[in-house]
Amino acid sequence: MITAEYEDFFLVNVYVPNSKRELTRLPYRQQWDRDFLAYLKTLEKKKPVIWCGDLNVAHTEIDLARPKDNVKNHGFTPEERAGFDAFVGAGFVDTFREFEKAGGHYTWWSQMGTARARNIGWRIDYFLCSDALRKRLKSATIYPHIMGSDHCPVGVVLKKA
Repeated sequence: MITAEYEDFFLVNVYVPNSKRELTRLPYRQQWDRDFLAYLKTLEKKKPVIWCGDLNVAHTEIDLARPKDNVKNHGFTPEERAGFDAFVGAGFVDTFREFEKAGGHYTWWSQMGTARARNIGWRIDYFLCSDALRKRLKSATIYPHIMGSDHCPVGVVLKKA
């Protein structure tokens, strides 16, 4: 995790621990989510927060190509999704969903087969922001055409304060 302080917000970039295929780290992941949320809320007492990274969870069914096949798989367990719900419930906005309500937009694809070419993926990379910044959101974008990893870049643009 890296936290940068700017004049009118904090920017936090994070790689969230995954639960492992056998869910052996699910309890650790759940505690991490609670601790990280507490950290973000501490920052937010001073100024709004934008946070981003590989969150290792597809929040809703439209955030992955095959939700029914993955309900109990790491990255889409009810517990991990509830952890994401807690961030939203605490006032953090999923910036991409502010602009795009439809499915079919992913940020990670398995390197097996031709998952990326067939767009059989998961949206697990996000930008979220404090609700106080919602009015400043100008755009949030996924860049699936940019290669170089099994993930693609994501971005957000804010209007000037």
